[in-house]
Amino acid sequence: MVGHAGSGIAMIVEIHEKNPQQRFIERARLVLEQGGVIIYPTDTVYAYGCDALNKRAIEKIYWIKKIGNKKPLSFIFSDIAGINSYVLPMSDQAFKIMKRAFPGPYTMILRASKLVPKVAITHQKTIGVRIPDNNVALALVRALGRPVISASVSTVTGEYIIEPKDLEKMYRNEVDMVLDAGPKAPEPSTVIDFTGGAPEVVRRGKGEVFF
Repeated sequence: MVGHAGSGIAMIVEIHEKNPQQRFIERARLVLEQGGVIIYPTDTVYAYGCDALNKRAIEKIYWIKKIGNKKPLSFIFSDIAGINSYVLPMSDQAFKIMKRAFPGPYTMILRASKLVPKVAITHQKTIGVRIPDNNVALALVRALGRPVISASVSTVTGEYIIEPKDLEKMYRNEVDMVLDAGPKAPEPSTVIDFTGGAPEVVRRGKGEVFF
């Protein structure tokens, strides 16, 4: 099935999670560059993704998720060095915890820098950052050359969509591409907030708390 950004019919491909096919990563990169929205696997659940610097694409994810002005979005990076431009200077403690946690099933809440589009910043001027232990997600970021948005694919009641066949049925007319890597366990990331000084666990998920 072939589609393109804005076509209304998703391109759906089966991608290898450990060794993603480069041709599919390249197709996804083109969709992202054109302002499209994809569904892709992470090391936790499936996520909506778009170019993190594309305001209209971010707004489309809000519309798909029907979350109005709420902003439970994260930025996917491929390494810690890439995070620095998008957040205000972090504490030594935050850096040490991130070095141990990443790549892994964690979301770190940090103060956003001016580089982050206002549409993606919370009222507290924060963003979530992730480096998932998932080769598809990391390959997408490297191919695009900048962060990719991550917003969990879930129903309005908060249930995670874990079966690719359900993703196809429910979202093929709302997104531009689905990267099918097989079923995912319904475990979200562990969320750690660093904005108040000492790290605070605000959601316990797949990642173990080690500090």
